Amino acid sequence: MGAVGSLGMLMGGASAGATATARIPVDVREQIRNKVWSTAFVDTHEHLIEESDRLEGTRHPRVRCDDWAFLLSHYLDSDLMVAGMTSETASRLFSPEVDPLRKWELVEPYWASVRHTGYAQAVRLACRELYGVKDLSADSVGEVQAGYERIRRPGFYEQILRKHALVESCQVNCLTGEPFKESGQPTLLMQDLSIVGMFSGPALETYARPAGISVQALEDWERVMDWWFERYARYAVAVKSQHAYSRDIDYQRVDRGVAEPIFGKILRKAPVSAEERRQLEDHLFWAAVDRATEAGLPVKLHTGYYAGHNGMPLSRVSRNANSAAELCRLSPETKFVFMHICYPFYDDLLAVAKHYTNAYVDLCWAWIINPIATKDFLKKYLLSVPAHKILTFGGDYIPVEPVVGHALLARRGISLALVELVEEGWLDGEETPDLVESLMRDNARALFRLPQKERNLATAPWGGSRAP
Repeated sequence: MGAVGSLGMLMGGASAGATATARIPVDVREQIRNKVWSTAFVDTHEHLIEESDRLEGTRHPRVRCDDWAFLLSHYLDSDLMVAGMTSETASRLFSPEVDPLRKWELVEPYWASVRHTGYAQAVRLACRELYGVKDLSADSVGEVQAGYERIRRPGFYEQILRKHALVESCQVNCLTGEPFKESGQPTLLMQDLSIVGMFSGPALETYARPAGISVQALEDWERVMDWWFERYARYAVAVKSQHAYSRDIDYQRVDRGVAEPIFGKILRKAPVSAEERRQLEDHLFWAAVDRATEAGLPVKLHTGYYAGHNGMPLSRVSRNANSAAELCRLSPETKFVFMHICYPFYDDLLAVAKHYTNAYVDLCWAWIINPIATKDFLKKYLLSVPAHKILTFGGDYIPVEPVVGHALLARRGISLALVELVEEGWLDGEETPDLVESLMRDNARALFRLPQKERNLATAPWGGSRAP
């Protein structure tokens, strides 16, 4: 695969430690690394917009600019702002009106401060892999822009994901207001069913209008939820909520009799107290989760670190793992997937996953938040938790190009974790090939029942004939 060309940058000059060279035979180290580098990922979390929308450029609201700077617009923009870039400068950087070749001038004052972060390394590796450019600079920006234009052609999603990132399929959480995206590439861009609007708000118009149901009471809203599950459960790989950006995930089982009059107030646009809103959210959360569980869909929940900058209440984030344990206790038949390793409180999440049968952990996004912490988390996980309950990669991107760089970082981290465990005597090198298959693809294929979903999606009425 194309990504093998970046192996030298990622592994050369870096080792599992000085003692690793002396203790592990070279062929064992290479066997582990080659196995990781040649095994396809199941990518369990992205926010990718449709390829057709990317080809339309800035006519799509999620495409801030249709040039090389778009690669910096998701996540790396936060590091740039934290490094001192002003909002005005950021607006110019992502403006479609500014000459792409002049945009490096806006980035350069902050580049030395951010170039080594996980966010920046993912972009740098993507530019190397896709455009043949060693690094971003005043001299290379023209090559990067030319490469961006050359790659962005019909079919570039499959080229980038399957050839360069070696990803067999992605799981997409659509951010354009559609609870489930009827993708034109349904077996490449597999979809989550978003449930956050079913209980937060709730988002009456977003969910009720497609269902053609007039919501006059709670029972009507329950019919709306039923409609979404009946229509899309057979195609969705999971349900997803990022509500942890608004509150802790400490949802309690609240009786319908308590929730019904509060829902009536919402419909009448009457004042609702904070406590009443929380009670309604709690009731509707479990109404959605119970439907997902009945349909056999795992429940993906954001935990830990917040995207963006200057807005994260760390005390709330610190409670996520405790609340995750309570969710598992309240619904033992539900398979909960706790995303992003609850960073930076990942040791607590290890305890949750070890103790609860129905707790799964996803390393999505984590490799670029803190690559070393994620590598260490994986080592700790493998020595404390059953290995089938971890998912090791999700790019978590809107632009597709940085997924390549993120996948390379993840492969490096997985390789180092396994080499270190063997070097330290915790694993036998002969155990690692099967373990790699489980970590990178088999766990996800089993948890999300991907063989069945692929068969269903291959004949999806909105795009099965176009499935790659």
